[in-house]
Amino acid sequence: MEAPPDEPDAQDEPDAPNDEPDAPLSEDERFLRMALDEAHAAAETGDVPIGAVIAGPDGQLLARGRNRRELDQDPTAHAEIDALRAAARARNDWHLNGCTLYVTLEPCPMCAGALVNARIARVVYGCPDPKAGAVDTLFSIGRDPRLNHRFEVRGGVLATECAAVLKRFFAERRRAGPRFTPPKP
Repeated sequence: MEAPPDEPDAQDEPDAPNDEPDAPLSEDERFLRMALDEAHAAAETGDVPIGAVIAGPDGQLLARGRNRRELDQDPTAHAEIDALRAAARARNDWHLNGCTLYVTLEPCPMCAGALVNARIARVVYGCPDPKAGAVDTLFSIGRDPRLNHRFEVRGGVLATECAAVLKRFFAERRRAGPRFTPPKP
């Protein structure tokens, strides 16, 4: 899911008609709001604020994940990977057929590959990632017919809100200066 944008450009953010606070929440928005909660929790530990949740085929919440790279000192601890591991444990099966991943930032190549391997059915993301987006922006890994599995992709859900979380985080980091050190739990 990395490299997250330092500051997504306003023109890179699609206008999401469902960003209106008074509009009724769709299923995708409801789960993406849960992912935003995970993103906020990641920021509290000094990680880039990216969150993910996975819904099972029955539409019930199956797992939550957040960036944990700083917390765990693990370069693979992206929100999607955290959520995939939790979902596989919850199902006692790494095959996540019929499941949907909701994530605040478009998945990177590593995460998109993991989603293919997990047999995820659908990916819904908030804002695009112009530097590493691998399901729409730079690559279309989940829709490549040469792969053994493909998944449906929907981007731009709550895009403005998701991008704003990242912008605030990186603005605070820049204000903190070059010696920024994430808080330790």
